Order: sequence, then structure tokens, then C-alpha cells
Amino acid sequence: MNPYQQFVDEFVELFDRARQFPLGVQNIEQPSMASPNVRTKVLIFSPHPDDECIIGALPLRLKREAGATVVNIAVTQGSNVSRQQARLLELQKACEYIGFSLEQTAPSGLEKVNLQQRAADPKVWSNSVNVIAQLLEKHRPQAIFYPHANDWNSTHIGTHWLVMDALHSLSDSFQCDVIETEFWGQMSNPNLMVESSKEDVATLVAGTSFHIGEVTRNAFHLYLPAWMQDNVRRGAEIVGGQGQASPNFHFATLYRVSHWHDKERVPKWSAGRMLSRQENAGALLG
Repeated sequence: MNPYQQFVDEFVELFDRARQFPLGVQNIEQPSMASPNVRTKVLIFSPHPDDECIIGALPLRLKREAGATVVNIAVTQGSNVSRQQARLLELQKACEYIGFSLEQTAPSGLEKVNLQQRAADPKVWSNSVNVIAQLLEKHRPQAIFYPHANDWNSTHIGTHWLVMDALHSLSDSFQCDVIETEFWGQMSNPNLMVESSKEDVATLVAGTSFHIGEVTRNAFHLYLPAWMQDNVRRGAEIVGGQGQASPNFHFATLYRVSHWHDKERVPKWSAGRMLSRQENAGALLG
């Protein structure tokens, strides 16, 4: 008998049972939040509705533990025009559930946020850059989240360069932490692994489930815990160092944290850092 057969069988049974759970349930009790801290504001530049939850482990911890105001910027509302308003409604409910504020970049989001548009139509691209730059100036955040440059999906990659171009357009005095995220494509050199509690993971899964049109097509909300477990495997050595023992985390998300000042992005730390759930996430922004 293979002693791991039951282990695998129970994974499959659990996943299949979760497929029957209702999507977008609003009356789920949430853990208590820290007192609001008006000085701490972070922005998430989400390529699509749903990215705010998928990469939202650290923003959620900053809200719950440091009282941060988290504003999700809906860079696009997807490329399917017929679904854009429906996706906005799903996004509004997801943000309301998870406790993030929401701002649109345009009534239907920005269009064609990709490198092809950046090269082919500099004028339209410049207009989109100005939208992002104005949001950065308006909020003056302590930190921003956006995809890394090789996150596979063309809109994720486009969002990376849209934010970078916007940062370069601002004055030398503008500064904040810039935190790169991953989902479709893995980063080769993340420098932060953030542990999530079981309660936080459940919140992120439930939040993602509000994007009903997307998770009906691809149940990625149910894959989120397994993805976060695999991040522990990767992060143990990629963040902690080759050959290092894995920390006693069940779930984690990987990020690359730098500080932006004088129009330059400088790594926040000289070595990798691991944030356990026993530590206050607010210390990262100090």
C-alpha cells in the first residue's frame, strides 16, 4: 500500500467538494481589523479584476495588522467588452468583501495595456501613463503593488511597464516602496516571502470567488491554497537561500520589494526576508 494514496485522495475529494460551494457569499464573518492608520496607504495596480485577491496576501495583512488603507486600482476591466461592466460589479463586491477601496482608471478601464500598444501608439500609451501618474500623485502611497516584467500575461506585462513609465514621469522627489507581484509567470529573484494564516487564505479564496464569470470558466480560486503552498517550497530556497531549510509555513506569497526614489528602483534589503504570521506586516514599510 502506498501510504500517500489517502493523502492524494483527500486532496481530490476536498477540491471536488469545494466545487459545489456557493460563489460570492457576502455574509461570511471576517477577522477583526487593526485601527485605521491614515498615514499608511497602499495601491494595488491590478491588470484585471480578480488580481487584487490573487496577489492580495500582503495588502490584506497590511490592512488587518497595520490599519493600512488599501486602494485597488482597476487598470483594466478585461478585454471582453461585453463583460467589462459585469466584471466591474464583481470587482466592487470582491473589494467590499475583502475591505479594499476601489478606483477605476476609466469608465470601462484602460484598453490595450500591452507592449504592442506601447510601441505602436505612443500617444494613446502616454495618455494611459498620465492616468496612472495622476493616481500616484493623488494618493502619494507608502507602497504600490504591480506585476513584475515577466508575468507572462500580456496585460500583466503591460501593467508593469505602464506603472514604471508613470513613475519615471513623476518628479525626483516622489518616493515609495514598489512591490512586484507574480501569478502567471514566476519571478526569478523575489526577495520577500509572506506567510498567510488559514483565515487570510480563506478570505482570499472567498474574495476571488466573487469574480463569478472568471472562476466559472477556470476555478482558480480553488487552486489558490495549493499555489500558496508551492510558494513555500520555492521561497524557502529562492528567498531564503539555496539549500536552506523550509520555514514552518503552510501558505505564502512571494514578492520583490524595492524602494523608488530619485527615479531609481533600489532593492529594499540586501538579502531575502521572510515575514511570518507572528510578525506585524506594517514593519515592512518602515
